[in-house]
Amino acid sequence: MSSPFYLFLLFIAVFISHHGTTTEAAEESVTDINGQRLRSGINYYILPVVRGRGGGLTISKSYNKTCPNTVIQDRYEVSNGLPLKFSPSDKSKIIRVSSDLNFIFSATSIWKLDNDETSNQWFVSTCGVAGNPGQKTVSNWFRIDKFEDDYKIVFCPSVCNFCKVMCRDIGVSVQGGKRSLVLSDVPLKVMFKRA
Repeated sequence: MSSPFYLFLLFIAVFISHHGTTTEAAEESVTDINGQRLRSGINYYILPVVRGRGGGLTISKSYNKTCPNTVIQDRYEVSNGLPLKFSPSDKSKIIRVSSDLNFIFSATSIWKLDNDETSNQWFVSTCGVAGNPGQKTVSNWFRIDKFEDDYKIVFCPSVCNFCKVMCRDIGVSVQGGKRSLVLSDVPLKVMFKRA
């Protein structure tokens, strides 16, 4: 065999090796506190990494008439909150970093970004709709991004190519003892525990 043929085989091997590494890095999985990959359809608790400022995520009654429930951080540090599931827009079984996800407490409690017109505060409610990625459901998609050695929740949906969306971290706003999830410049650092 000639040396150009060997060079060609070497080029193909290097290309395949490099392409595989790039794909794996782009599809990094989110892991729970035990190092296991998060999977769609499995219940997890979302817990704060920094202890002493409340517990896991749960639901609270709201004064907003269009959506009666909001997503909050439980005030008690020992509380895991409510379990929830993740449903990726691409129907993947594994939850990947920076992929569009529905966050689902139950069949009727799907996360959605809402706006309180009186305070002009963007907050997370439970009036979302599962699935159907696109313009009509763009406010129902969140993602999990790496944040230092842990994770944060971000609102920055990519399910609609022609939609203009804001990209912001989800943090906590404390008012009247209630720790509501809102768009924030200070992200809530989180971890995941299988329920």
